Amino acid sequence: MDALDEEALQVLLPRLRRFARSLAGDPAAADDLVQAALERALRRWGSRRDAEALQPWLFSILYRQFVDEHRRGRRWQRLLALLGAQDAPTAPSPEQIHADRLQLAAFARLPAEQRALLLLVAVEGFSYREAADTLGVPIGTVMSRLSRARDRLRAAADEAPTPTRRLRGVP
Repeated sequence: MDALDEEALQVLLPRLRRFARSLAGDPAAADDLVQAALERALRRWGSRRDAEALQPWLFSILYRQFVDEHRRGRRWQRLLALLGAQDAPTAPSPEQIHADRLQLAAFARLPAEQRALLLLVAVEGFSYREAADTLGVPIGTVMSRLSRARDRLRAAADEAPTPTRRLRGVP
C-alpha cells in the first residue's frame, strides 16, 4: 500500500467506524465489523477498479460484511449514535432528550437497508448514485427506500406525544 492510499484510509477510518456503529449498534461489534471489512479490503486491494473511488468501495465492503454477518444469524443491537459525540454548548432540555430518543428508536426500527441508505446519504454525504453503487442496488431502489424511510421517520415524529401543559414561567 503506498503512502497516499494509507493516508486516505486513515482519513476514512472514523467515517467507517461511525457507519459500522450505526449498523451494529454496539461499539465493540462495530470495531469488529470495521476490522473484518478492512481485512477483506486489504486482501482484495489489487481488485479495485477505480483508485479514486476508495470511499464507496470501502463502505460497500463494510455494508456487505454486515449483511453477511446478519445473514449468518448474528444479533445486532439498537442504534447508539448516528453522529460522533460533540459537546453541546448548552444542555438539552428533558423534552429534547425525550424527542431525540424517540427519533433514534424510530430510526432503529427501520429495516437495515433503509437505515444504511439514510446514513450514507444524509450523514456521509453520498450521492444517490454512490449509495446505489455502494449497496449494489439500482438507483430507483435507493430513491424509493429513502422515501419510505423518511416517511416512516416523519410519521413516528408526528405520533410522538407532546407535553400537554407547560410549567409556569417557561415559554
